Amino acid sequence: MEQYVIKGGSPLYGEVVIGGAKNAALAILAAAIMTDETVTIDNLPNVRDINVLLHAIEEIGAHVERVNPHKVKINGSFIQDVIVDNEFIRKIRASYYLIGALLGKYKRAEVALPGGCDIGSRPIDLHMKGFRAMGATVDISHGLFKVSAEQLKGTHIYLDKVSVGATINIMMAAAMAEGKTVIENAAKEPHVVDVANFLNSMGANIRGAGTDVIRIVGVEKLHKTEYSIIPDQIEAGTFMFAVAATGGDVLVKNVIPKHLEATTAKLIEVGCQVEEFDDAVRVVSNGKLQHTQVTTLPYPGFPTDMQPQMAVLLGIASGTSTVTESIFENRFKYVDELTRMGAEIKVESNIAIITGVPKYTGARVNAPDLRAGAALVIAGLAADGITVVDDIYYVERGYEALEEKLTSLGAKIEKVDNEKDLQKFVLKVS
Repeated sequence: MEQYVIKGGSPLYGEVVIGGAKNAALAILAAAIMTDETVTIDNLPNVRDINVLLHAIEEIGAHVERVNPHKVKINGSFIQDVIVDNEFIRKIRASYYLIGALLGKYKRAEVALPGGCDIGSRPIDLHMKGFRAMGATVDISHGLFKVSAEQLKGTHIYLDKVSVGATINIMMAAAMAEGKTVIENAAKEPHVVDVANFLNSMGANIRGAGTDVIRIVGVEKLHKTEYSIIPDQIEAGTFMFAVAATGGDVLVKNVIPKHLEATTAKLIEVGCQVEEFDDAVRVVSNGKLQHTQVTTLPYPGFPTDMQPQMAVLLGIASGTSTVTESIFENRFKYVDELTRMGAEIKVESNIAIITGVPKYTGARVNAPDLRAGAALVIAGLAADGITVVDDIYYVERGYEALEEKLTSLGAKIEKVDNEKDLQKFVLKVS
């Protein structure tokens, strides 16, 4: 089983290039099968979730050509089957995007109910509500989400709560429905906008993405396109927080600074310097951090996907901080692991009360999910001694070459898969 082994205490210096946004890429890959012409997608992150989805798309008959690790060509004209079910697709959350894509194009779909990280309940009732409003019948049986329609009709849909997944899924189906669809209380995340831009580049008629009202006029068919995915704001934020925790000076390249505003604001509050450029941000930290309060909110608020990384910073900040998680109820599973490293955190309901300690100490910890795993890596980089992070399978679902990028900034981190290599690393760095 692969692990990260980390010798903490090295500040980070240099430049790091951020890859494409995983959350945008997953939806865009699903949407690519909605045309019978060849679609080319660039700036694709080469991570596990992407590879699983590409495999599932191939299994239903689409032609997938991996031009290079970050570029793919997809042709959906060969699709034989609208049933998507294998042991791998059940492990990723974004499998549900294939429902909207297949329903839009073929007016029916059967997709395995999604898995992903256990960070709390992520119900698909809003997806069902949207599909039903457009005239589809929806059924869940034998672990499959089954949906079909004689024809999809545009309609007015109000989402009871802001949901990125439901917004994107309804938007995809509505792109090829008859008439006009209005989605109110829509999610405004950058990857919602990216998916809308991608669909529009294929001939869809979508307006208002990035606001809370999206208007879609259905079209009969979509055509080929070439498209480059936006940079990953969560990967960027993770590296920015790693610099904050360890101290140092890093230029984070290939980012859209506007997407990072909530993250940047908190870094400045805790005492870092952040300089913005057209497509890069520079973070300078002396490693001395101040306490603050954080509440996760839908975009443009502070992202839930950056909450564990924020807690790691506040764990070594002076004074007492609070982190309020308003989106996922299970997002504090990393707290026990961080406590092993010396953190003082008390969780009451959806609030973590964090009393800063002078420093973390190295320990053996488990990554409970994707973002918590990344947060524990940051804690290891800032800790005294050696930290071993197990279950890095989760981290690799969303971060490409994390250890290589960190090493290039001066971190002492290695991926190992046996005790001998682990001991060799310890000897090398001690």
